[in-house]
Amino acid sequence: MKNLKFLFLNLIALMLVSSCVEKETSLKVEVVETSRSGNKLSEIDAFSNAEPTSKIRLNPKTTFQTFTGFGGSFTESSAYLLNQLGSENRKKVIDAYFADSGARYSLTRTHMNSSDFSLGQYSYAPVEGDTLLKNFSIEEDRDDIIPMIKDAMAASSEGFNIISSPWTAPPWMKTNNEWVGGELKPEYYDTWALFFSKYADAYKAEGIDIWGFTVENEPHGNGNNWESMHYTPEQMTEFVREHLGPQLEKDGKGDLKILGYDQNRAGIKEWVDVMYKNEANAKYYDGTAIHWYESTFRVFPEALQYAHEKAPDKYLIQTEACVDAEVPKWQDDDWYWQKEATDWGWDWAPEDQKHLHPKYRPVYRYARDIIGCMNNWVDGWVDWNMVLDRQGGPNWFENWCVAPVIVDPDQDEVYFTPLYYTMAHFSKFIRPGAKRIDFESNNKDLQVSAATNPDGSHVVIVFNPSEEEKVFDLELDDVSKRISISPQAIQTITLID
Repeated sequence: MKNLKFLFLNLIALMLVSSCVEKETSLKVEVVETSRSGNKLSEIDAFSNAEPTSKIRLNPKTTFQTFTGFGGSFTESSAYLLNQLGSENRKKVIDAYFADSGARYSLTRTHMNSSDFSLGQYSYAPVEGDTLLKNFSIEEDRDDIIPMIKDAMAASSEGFNIISSPWTAPPWMKTNNEWVGGELKPEYYDTWALFFSKYADAYKAEGIDIWGFTVENEPHGNGNNWESMHYTPEQMTEFVREHLGPQLEKDGKGDLKILGYDQNRAGIKEWVDVMYKNEANAKYYDGTAIHWYESTFRVFPEALQYAHEKAPDKYLIQTEACVDAEVPKWQDDDWYWQKEATDWGWDWAPEDQKHLHPKYRPVYRYARDIIGCMNNWVDGWVDWNMVLDRQGGPNWFENWCVAPVIVDPDQDEVYFTPLYYTMAHFSKFIRPGAKRIDFESNNKDLQVSAATNPDGSHVVIVFNPSEEEKVFDLELDDVSKRISISPQAIQTITLID
C-alpha cells in the first residue's frame, strides 16, 4: 500500500513538473488583428486547434536597419476639416492618431507653401524681389496646420518628428513664373535656401521643432497639374551642396535632416548615383525620400536595396502614399478589402503600361507595401493626408484621394476606414529606434516582417491575403506558440516577458 501511495505521489509530481515545463516552453504573446471579417485591432487570445502548416522562426541576433517611425501628413486640407468638426470628434481623431490609446504616429510630414491638398495656392514669401525674405510669414498656417500639429503634440506622450516638404518655390523665383512646373532660377538659390532656414525659425517660434526637410516634392513634376518645381539630380545636389546645407549649417541648424529625391522608387538609381557620387555631394544629404506611385503591386526591392547599398548609413524614408484618383467610400468597410476596388492609372496609362495598373484591394496594397519596404531597408513610412472629406478633398485641383480617416463636417461624423487600422498595426507597435530582425518563414502565402523595440520587446507583423485561415508556430530560442490568423487579415504579435 505504501508503495502504491509512493508511486501515486511521484506521478503527481511528474505531472506538475511536466506542466511547469510546458508553460516555460510556450511563448507569451499579445496579438491584435484586423480582418475583412470585422476585427479592428481586436485582441486575439484564442487560436485554432488545427495542426500548423508552417512556422515563423525569429532570429533577433541578426539585425538590419533602425526604424525612424511610421505616420501620416499634416496637410491644410486635413487640418481645415478637423476645424469643421465638433470639439469631441476633433479630439477623437487627434487621439486616434497620436495618443497612447491610438496609433501613436511617430513620423509625420507637412507641406511648405501650398500643395494640391490646400484650400488655395499660397507662399510664405509672396513679395517679388524680396531676396532677403524680410516679408516671410507663415500666417497662412496659423488657422489650420499649426493648431493641428500642436494638438497632436499635446496628445502624444513620446512626441513625433516632422518632415517638411516644398511643392514649389514662389512663382517669382522660377523660370516660368508659374506655380506649376519650371525650375528654380540660379540667382535665387541662396534666397530659396534661406527660405528653409526662416521656415524652421518661424515654426520653432510657435513651439514646433522641425526634424528635417525633403528638398522638393516630386522633382520630376506631376504632369503639370498642381504645384511643382523641377530639378535634375545634378541641380538638386548642387543646391544642397552649395546653398541649402551651408545655409542651415551657418544658421546653427546643421542637425536638421536633408532628404533628397522624394519621388517614385523606380527612379532611385539615377538620383542616388549623383547624390552619393562623392564625399562633397553626400556631405549634406542625410538620406533619400521615396513615394509609392509607380505601380500597384511592385515594391521595387532591387531599387531599395541599391539605394541602401549606395549609402548604408543614410535614411531611406517612404514619405508619401495614398489611394489616389479615387473618391472615398463612406461607411463601407468591405470596399477597402475588395479585389477590384480601385486602380491607379488604368484609365490614362498607355496600353503597354496598363498591366502595371490593375485594380487592387486598398488594405492589401498598404500592408504589402509597408512590409515590403521594411524588408528592403526602408526605415520610415509616412502616409499622405490623415483626414479627408467624403469627396476625397478639399483639393483645389480636384485631385480626389482616400485617407485613413474620412469625415463629414456637415453632419459632424467620422469614419475610421480599414486603412487606419492597417497603419496602426505598424505605427502603434514598432517604435522609433526599433531594429528590424531576421526571421525564417516557410509559408509563401504569409507576408512577414519583425522588429525588436528599444525596450527589448519583439514585434512580428503577419499579413494573410489568402481566403483561408492559416495556422503557424511562432518560434524564438526553441520556444514556440501556435497562432492562427484569420483569412484576409493582418496581425501584430508582441512577445512579452
